[in-house]
Amino acid sequence: MKPKLTLLLVLLASTIIAQKQLTVFEKSNGTQTATYFECISYYQQLAAGSKLVSIKTFGMTDAGYPLHLVLFSSDGHFDPEAWHRQHKVVLLINNGIHPGEPDGIDATMMLLRDILNGKIKMPSNVVLGIIPVYNIGGCLNRNSYSRVNQNGPESFGFRGNAQNLDLNRDFTKCDSRNARAFAQIYHWLNPEIFMDNHVSDGADYQHTMTLLTTQHSKLGGPIGSYMHEIFEPALYKNMKEKNWIMTPYVNFEQGNPDKGWDAYYDSPRYSSGYSVLFQTMAFVPETHMLKPYADRVKSTYDLMRAMIEETSRQANDIIQKRKESIEAVVHQSTFFLGWKMDSTRWDMINFMGYETGKKKSDVTGMDRMFYDHSKPFTRPVKFYNYFVGEKQITKPQFYVIPQGWHSVTELLELNAVHMDRLKKDTVITVEAYHIDDYKTATRAYEKHYRHTDVVTSSSTQPIRFLKGDYIVRTGQPADRFLVEVLEPTGDDSYFSWNFFDAILQQKEGYSNYRWEDVAAAWLSQHPELGQRLEEKKKTDSRFAASANAQLDFVYKNSPYYEPAHLRYPIYRIN
Repeated sequence: MKPKLTLLLVLLASTIIAQKQLTVFEKSNGTQTATYFECISYYQQLAAGSKLVSIKTFGMTDAGYPLHLVLFSSDGHFDPEAWHRQHKVVLLINNGIHPGEPDGIDATMMLLRDILNGKIKMPSNVVLGIIPVYNIGGCLNRNSYSRVNQNGPESFGFRGNAQNLDLNRDFTKCDSRNARAFAQIYHWLNPEIFMDNHVSDGADYQHTMTLLTTQHSKLGGPIGSYMHEIFEPALYKNMKEKNWIMTPYVNFEQGNPDKGWDAYYDSPRYSSGYSVLFQTMAFVPETHMLKPYADRVKSTYDLMRAMIEETSRQANDIIQKRKESIEAVVHQSTFFLGWKMDSTRWDMINFMGYETGKKKSDVTGMDRMFYDHSKPFTRPVKFYNYFVGEKQITKPQFYVIPQGWHSVTELLELNAVHMDRLKKDTVITVEAYHIDDYKTATRAYEKHYRHTDVVTSSSTQPIRFLKGDYIVRTGQPADRFLVEVLEPTGDDSYFSWNFFDAILQQKEGYSNYRWEDVAAAWLSQHPELGQRLEEKKKTDSRFAASANAQLDFVYKNSPYYEPAHLRYPIYRIN
């Protein structure tokens, strides 16, 4: 074969390989995003060509497809426990939780390819876990209209999953199979850093990339301080060097940013709030919806590069601070179940926005607000990024959980909680909560009518538990998760998400004519209760005028009233 022909064939082969490695995003000049099947096929091709990539599947999602996890390790070994022993930082990247926001899907495909091609030098002390598409059902439900606020791509997935759930509200309640598969991935990897790629809604401004960092006061411990004071500023500096001026996630829709804005409160239902429960630094990039799709994908790509670079530089400190924080939680005695913004403290940030103005609406004929791009500004504003805890509780030495509440124990087991089983029927003196009051939403939210403003009282009671019931010792790394989900007054507790609604219904009752005779006999045997009845009639006129209320009072202060009604079925041993 002639030398020129040989060279031509080599160049042709190289061109074909290069073309195969181009993503849908690149082939479309930045106007299209990969479908679910194109995305998975692309990663499979990368894995077939490199021993440094491994693809695993976990569980089955609501859409009937397994959740894929793509792993990259510079030594070609894929054992997370070994990675942690070798002092490597595990970075978990999640894409497509809202498939109408596909920036991360396309950016991560290119990122891994460029790592394999040597365009990006991957440090040996960082390993990657990539969820290519988390909300598979939403990704398959493709359209061009549901993200009306957004500038491209041409078509995209839908926010709701195959159950029409917003998966970024499902991390504690786990109504979806996706969330259960995610928990398996999360605890198998045990990541030091979690990154969940999104696109914003809300105000208009100049920044292409905004960053929602999990609230540092709430993360707490050495890792919370380290993230806020050292790691996050390094990310901002790195992105500035890449010509992206980031700002914190813009948490306002309209109005004057000069008054500043509050950091977003990410409770445990959200991916970043869930990560906090296991002392993981969590970041939610939110590209600006109105910027060109190509720019949004490129800024996401560069932020992931910055994340890898800063993680590698600071790997030892990240590992050490997280280790210290986990150890602190194991020994921590009190926890906060809620958080509120501290209005006395803030950070000053330079915000690049647009002045707002008024003009006539082409739709209504009335005045409407608009952002005037001819009037950009850059000025310092207050960012209220310090929170204080509220609803403080002391964790018990043990929680006791009757085995009938299997929907709860299954989720605890899924989230790496160590539990033991009672070996025989046993009477244990426990602290039992009574649900004194609560409010229930009148409209559904993510498949639930949630409870809020929960008020409890507690008492010490001897309760008979059965062989096989669960006893959970605290003093384990999952303590914060345990407290958040099991304490009924927690913002995202299992009680708030209706796991225990069966106790809110009284199962037994009485006919008034029958109870009149039994109650009279009981009062004659217990004059102290009769005295309490008379005192309440004197101080409560409505009660005094209601025979039903008085009969109910006697009933609920007698042994005929069922103890399970409003008694919270998670018990504490202090």
